[in-house]
Amino acid sequence: MNKLREQTDAKIAKGRKNNPDFMKGVDDIIRKAKEFQQGKNAIKIGEKAPNFKLPNPQEKLISLSTFLNEGPVVITFYRGSWCPYCNLQLRALQAKLNDIKTLVATLIAISPEHPDGSLTKDEISKMDFIVLSDQDAKVASQYGVAWEVPEFLMEHMRVDRNLDLKKINNGNDTILPIPATFIIGSDGIVKWSYVNVDYRTRSEPDEIIEALKNLS
Repeated sequence: MNKLREQTDAKIAKGRKNNPDFMKGVDDIIRKAKEFQQGKNAIKIGEKAPNFKLPNPQEKLISLSTFLNEGPVVITFYRGSWCPYCNLQLRALQAKLNDIKTLVATLIAISPEHPDGSLTKDEISKMDFIVLSDQDAKVASQYGVAWEVPEFLMEHMRVDRNLDLKKINNGNDTILPIPATFIIGSDGIVKWSYVNVDYRTRSEPDEIIEALKNLS
């Protein structure tokens, strides 16, 4: 299987070919966002990670602290199951999950989607990691990765993608998480992070695994 970055690069290249005007608009937004240092408020390595309780697809509240008692936790924020780049990322993480578990780590994926709408029951049964819902982006804000989506992208999602984020996210239709991944040590301290406002770029699973190995 190709590495996640190769898969996302291929998807970006396909997008540039099929919809060059839109992708140029995305590039402009990302460049401006980086100029304004979007994501600069994300929690830093060495800082205490905020604890949280969020619902899983069965609407059971799941606490970060519970899993920290067992070992390190990998937290990844993603935009939603409607995002093709997020789906590439989740599949890539699923493919490497045994390696993550071998290092006695827990993987938690968080999106703003409504708990019973983020994944189908069949998809949930195939996922061996924890999927949680942060509908009001409160936890994303605590981790410094909540992003008010530019109107250009909102219009694309409404018109071109026919997405109703207000329905999908149960009211929240303007705030999405910056795709970000954090490794939290069992002491609750951030040990490693990857934050990039360019939603087309994600941390490589092998990088996460290497960072977990360096914890020991």
